[in-house]
Amino acid sequence: MYVRVNGVRLYFDVEGAQLVPNGASMRAKPTLLLLHGGPGFDHSIYKPAFSQLADVAQVVYLDHRGNGRSDRSSPEFWTLAQWGDDVAAFCRALGIESPIVYGASFGGMVAGSYATRHPSHPGKLILVSTEARGYSHLDRRVELFERLGGREIGDLARRRFLEGATDPETLDQWLRLAVPLYTRNSMQADAISRAVRNPEVTAAFTRPGGEQRTFDLTPDLAKVGCPVLVLGGEDDPMVPIEAQYDLVDALPDSLVRFESFPNAGHGVIPDAPEAAMSTIREFITAGR
Repeated sequence: MYVRVNGVRLYFDVEGAQLVPNGASMRAKPTLLLLHGGPGFDHSIYKPAFSQLADVAQVVYLDHRGNGRSDRSSPEFWTLAQWGDDVAAFCRALGIESPIVYGASFGGMVAGSYATRHPSHPGKLILVSTEARGYSHLDRRVELFERLGGREIGDLARRRFLEGATDPETLDQWLRLAVPLYTRNSMQADAISRAVRNPEVTAAFTRPGGEQRTFDLTPDLAKVGCPVLVLGGEDDPMVPIEAQYDLVDALPDSLVRFESFPNAGHGVIPDAPEAAMSTIREFITAGR
């Protein structure tokens, strides 16, 4: 399905009803809006894992502009500010009020941008394996990739993180060799193969001087006014657990809950599916 938002068509999918029978009345479930990682991927990475939450929330999957099945737009609009504004406008277009916004990795950066630019809009935030400022703890990332994959992967991580390589050959090597190391349980090849990818947006966002290297949400995260759940894997080589510590420190103490998962890598869900989903479910239903 598509909706026109801020001059582009954004693709989205929905799982589960918002209104469900509850005796003699209808009960409204909260809307869980899922923001995918990348950039350059699509929402499909969340399927089918998040289907299990459709009993407690209406689950909405969104492809960011420039990503997946959404309109490509153009590079000057591939920014965290625009992506964050798109989230708020998307919700307004569909009449979604007080959404629970879930963002993992790059999706967490978009969620942070959205929440700091529209602090009264979200009902709750779930930030997973993400960071408050661009390319933090780079040496730690290289160290972790080399420990997990050996010297070849370590050298690839140095080219990607420290030298800023975003050429097609490097990005292809990264997809084939480094991405499977994001999690302790190897990421399914099918999950990567079925994604609709746009490597141009990946290169633009991660290039030397690109926004992934320069953004800093830290000064504005104190504006967040809703409950926030932060999840991180202690063995995450892509966004080390230290980045989640920084994120938690920047958020209001009274609103943030932090859970770290041992023996878990990037995104947490692939390596700790039962514990992570139980934590997310509890957070969604709290206060209802």
